Amino acid sequence: MKKIHIDIVSDIACPWCAIGYARLELAMQQLASEYEFVVEWHAFELNPDHSGPGEPILPALARKYGRSEAEMRANQSQMMTIAKALGLNFEKLQERLTCNTFDAHRLVKWAGEQGQQTGMKQALFEAYFGQAQNVAEQDVLLSCVKSLGLDTEKAKHVLESNQYVDAVNKDKAVYQQMGITSVPAFIINNKHLISGAQEPSTFVQALREVGHLAFKGVEKI
Repeated sequence: MKKIHIDIVSDIACPWCAIGYARLELAMQQLASEYEFVVEWHAFELNPDHSGPGEPILPALARKYGRSEAEMRANQSQMMTIAKALGLNFEKLQERLTCNTFDAHRLVKWAGEQGQQTGMKQALFEAYFGQAQNVAEQDVLLSCVKSLGLDTEKAKHVLESNQYVDAVNKDKAVYQQMGITSVPAFIINNKHLISGAQEPSTFVQALREVGHLAFKGVEKI
């Protein structure tokens, strides 16, 4: 079967990244009889300098984007509605606090070696958006590991070491150099970029076009 490789650049703190993957997943299901998909996640930090205690998300977003809290609440409510229709748990999207996601990205790298990269990403989305848990805290991260049936002692060792620090930093540098400044970003067959949480139908059309051109030997759309 023809194979399509999809690199996903995303942050655990990005609701649209969770929505974007859920939509991509629907598209991949529609195309499952035509293509085999290989998905690889890459790190991006929306708030890389975050440290210390978290701040309530609505005032933090209002300040970041220069908008009112009411506007941000409406925006988040819209995302909650979209997420629910996709089967995602965003129940506490507006109750979460800002947090650092670097260690969570390290665990995604580690989980990838266990064949659970996507599972780890989804568990982290669930913890942060569905339960408003602080995904910078070791206990929360290990709970996500446990939910996937992975070895929590090995994961704890990763978190207490410098493992995957270089890998996460490399991701960040590579995609910044490529000019990616917002996520999610989907890179198809290492050639074609799809930006944003597109509708499933848009993904289907784009993947079919990219797949057709790739197997015809054409380099660019």
